[in-house]
Amino acid sequence: MIPKLNPELALDASIVAFSKALVAAGFNGDIETSYGSRLAVATDNSVYQALPQAVLLPKSTDDLVILTSLAQTSSFSHIKFSPRGGGTGTNGQALTEHVVVDLSRHMRNILEINVEQRWVRVQAGVIKDQLNAFLKPYGFFFAPDLSTSNRATIGGMINTDASGQGSLVYGKTSDHVLALKTVLIDGNILNTHKMATFEAEHRAQMPNSIGRIYQQVLDSCRTFRPQILQKFPRLNRFLTGYDLEHVFNDDLSEFDLSRIITGSEGSLGFVTEAKLNITPIAKYKCLVNVKYDSFESALRNAPFLVAAEATSVETVDSKVLNLARADIIWHQVKDLITDVPGIEMQGLNMVEYNSEQQSEIEQKIAALTARLDGAIADKTDGIIGYQLTYDNAAIGNIYAMRKKAVGLLGNAKGRQKPIPFTEDTAVPPENLADFIMEFRALLDSHGLQYGMFGHVDAGVLHVRPALDLCEPQQEQLLRTISDQVVALTAKYGGLMWGEHGKGYRSEYGPAFFGDELFNELRKIKAAFDPRNRVNPGKICTPFNSADSLVSVDGVKRAYFDRQIPVAVKDSFDSSLNCNGNGLCFNYEENSPMCPSSKVTKDRRHSPKGRAGLMREWLRLTELQGLDVLAQEQQLLDKSPGINGLWQRIKNTVAKRQGEEDFSHEVMDAMEGCLACKACAGQCPIKVDVPSFRARFLQLYHSRYLRPAKDYIVGNIERTAPLLAKAPKLVNFVLKRSITATLLEKTVGYVDTPLLSVPTLAQQIGEQYRFDLVSVQQLPTELKARTVLLVQDPFTSFYEAELVADALNLLQKLGFNPVLLPFLPNGKPQHVKGFLREFAKTAATAAQFLNQLQQLGLPMLGLDASLVLVYRDEYNKALADKRGDFNVQLLHEWLVQQSLPKVSKTAEFALLAHCTEKTALPATEKAWQQIFSRTGLSLKPVSVGCCGMAGTYGHEAQNLDNSKALFDMSWRAPVEQYGTGQILVTGFSCRSQVKRLVGDKPKHPLQALLAAL
Repeated sequence: MIPKLNPELALDASIVAFSKALVAAGFNGDIETSYGSRLAVATDNSVYQALPQAVLLPKSTDDLVILTSLAQTSSFSHIKFSPRGGGTGTNGQALTEHVVVDLSRHMRNILEINVEQRWVRVQAGVIKDQLNAFLKPYGFFFAPDLSTSNRATIGGMINTDASGQGSLVYGKTSDHVLALKTVLIDGNILNTHKMATFEAEHRAQMPNSIGRIYQQVLDSCRTFRPQILQKFPRLNRFLTGYDLEHVFNDDLSEFDLSRIITGSEGSLGFVTEAKLNITPIAKYKCLVNVKYDSFESALRNAPFLVAAEATSVETVDSKVLNLARADIIWHQVKDLITDVPGIEMQGLNMVEYNSEQQSEIEQKIAALTARLDGAIADKTDGIIGYQLTYDNAAIGNIYAMRKKAVGLLGNAKGRQKPIPFTEDTAVPPENLADFIMEFRALLDSHGLQYGMFGHVDAGVLHVRPALDLCEPQQEQLLRTISDQVVALTAKYGGLMWGEHGKGYRSEYGPAFFGDELFNELRKIKAAFDPRNRVNPGKICTPFNSADSLVSVDGVKRAYFDRQIPVAVKDSFDSSLNCNGNGLCFNYEENSPMCPSSKVTKDRRHSPKGRAGLMREWLRLTELQGLDVLAQEQQLLDKSPGINGLWQRIKNTVAKRQGEEDFSHEVMDAMEGCLACKACAGQCPIKVDVPSFRARFLQLYHSRYLRPAKDYIVGNIERTAPLLAKAPKLVNFVLKRSITATLLEKTVGYVDTPLLSVPTLAQQIGEQYRFDLVSVQQLPTELKARTVLLVQDPFTSFYEAELVADALNLLQKLGFNPVLLPFLPNGKPQHVKGFLREFAKTAATAAQFLNQLQQLGLPMLGLDASLVLVYRDEYNKALADKRGDFNVQLLHEWLVQQSLPKVSKTAEFALLAHCTEKTALPATEKAWQQIFSRTGLSLKPVSVGCCGMAGTYGHEAQNLDNSKALFDMSWRAPVEQYGTGQILVTGFSCRSQVKRLVGDKPKHPLQALLAAL
């Protein structure tokens, strides 16, 4: 039995009092002080970890004013705060041991657009891709592009002065900021924009903090301008904190205080709104993928590509490319990055051209390709080939692969993982190749593996050395390499922090700026935040303050991870390997990962959040002396028995009486998971929440009683065949309102699905009956056309007409279909954490299916969520006892068969199951090929999760979220095409459409059957 876990680091009494006072003062946002909520923001994409005292999630600027004004009272004047956006920082910029103010959950509103003047006004929590999706119909986009654009907030981009691909043309975030609204720590609202210098001088006379700020910035930036111009490097990138150079224009006639705030890493105040310049979308776009025999060749060729008037030049090395080949993303780009026969591709430059005129872009491409063809023919510059595309979707896929590079590196094999700490060095582009060669020599001297990618046009390369920080010597090496890289970038006229901010590298600031200029930074900090209460320790401390800066030696995640035994870490590697890249925060509603994160906007209910909770749970259980792996084995070997039941009853009673246990917080996050496994396919690190979730559920319920609904769901494969013996009676009872009320109130189950009438047996009779001896004795010709259909509980007992149609379709196509007897698959048991029972079910099914495998006949299944269990969960549960049987999904087999043309054409829209299309990314393309070959048209529609996910949508506690998820990305296409034209591959999805729309859509095979 697992122990009770008491949350560590109890809240300071003043934080509790402050939280209560906030509510009394009218704060409308969320206030979270649970251990789990704090853990969820204790990490980002960096190697560091800091547990905050509380998380405040304001809904408006007014909430920030209430918060900061209350913080001025004597009782709370010691409390410190750190603003947080998307939480994707690579250097711990938003990490704090104080109070996190997270603007990403609620402050996501786009407030105003002016197309004529080309600007948009947004709240700080708006996500970059969300903004561009809003702007696209107007023909504009917000130009700074970064790899985390689908979860990075505008507030975060402002605070790090973010930039990325195409920055030579489009610049940095600061180049597009027209005005900012910032709440200062004293409660004042500071509105900043470009103005005449005399107006700034007038504002400097104001008798408050705003006047003090204007006066100090005027003094520092004007008095020390010669030193500033001499010291600041001539780079496309900016050294975050603070931009003393660009406050003034060249002749000092204009002044823009926003330039100080942009890039300040949240150390000056809370940016709540921004007015941004927007850029017209170019009409014509072309991407040329240039392939090289070495990464050095790719680097040295970059200046030529820039000189060829490219909009951007991005590069990746062979390590990143090889990791991409093993990821779901590769099937989208493989035709655009084909191998060159006989030559290994070691580097790739992605060269983009944009233009308003087709003739202009064609001329540029013609000139470039002529040069490339010449280099290939002459075997010069290391160029071994190239491919180009004008297709916007294909270009988007290529950049999706490049953007995923950060996460892909984290999925490298072994305990040493490429980590961020030297990943955004910037040097003048003409120095880049020599700098990188010396950088590589430095890393090679330490015997390290590493991956490289980045923006070669701007001289910025992302380099992530592979270290295992759980080894103290490797943690010391991080410090050594950091010091060496700071010196190396200085040698080549560059910066260590060229794109991702300083954060924990702030300690290097004084040496770079020099004492004189660094003191001016400190004076500016003192004008904004005299008591060092806003993101303390980052960039600089206030002038005359004795406080310290954060350091690269700060506490890291590895400090906590090394407290977990190696065997446990290896066993739970899916959760321990999460590096916080945050792709699971993806805002895109039509992306499958992660539905619970999208619908709750709660970081705990994301793969990153759940992985973090799990790793902390493992650490705490180890400190309590529990051998988790031994406990798991014990639970797999035998039932807890009567004594265990009595103890679970007592523990459950204590839970209901309010007894604290950190396991309850972990359980709450796990229960919110839909077990769709989109994370296992889409997460670049392959964080597989359903797998470690099932293990946690088994362990949790060794201490606490299970709810009745778990037993109903877990045993559905046993009960469904029994209920199907009297389906009309069962359905009659289920249709009664009193039954529905009882099920909801006692079990927590709603909208219980009805059994098929007539049953499958009634529909097909003995026609397709399986008899092993008869199949073994089939004539050779008939055996060659025989296929075996594997049943699953959902289609066989709740959608029997689909199974009958599948058999009919196979027969019409000239095959001899045989229906295998129903045998439980175990998926429902696994979802609810009945792992002992699941192992038995899997062993029985595997034995039967391996026996059938000897027949050499295709075995086909209809529902992906069940079939994929044979490939994944069976391998984990049975290991080498699983055998080599293979059950294919219908489309995987059908796409390899010759198909007849239909006489009448028709058009359909395909809405694929999220589990299926993330685990099998070729699913939609395969169905398209099948339909195309028969003369039918099938258009895949991009949708996220439908909200049903097995029985998730039938549980009362999930009903609101289930409906909200359907409305998020499914309702619109269902209403657009109608249930008669959409084809849906998932049983859960079809059931959800029927429940919420009224009509049940067909499976693709049913449309094929009807056409034939």
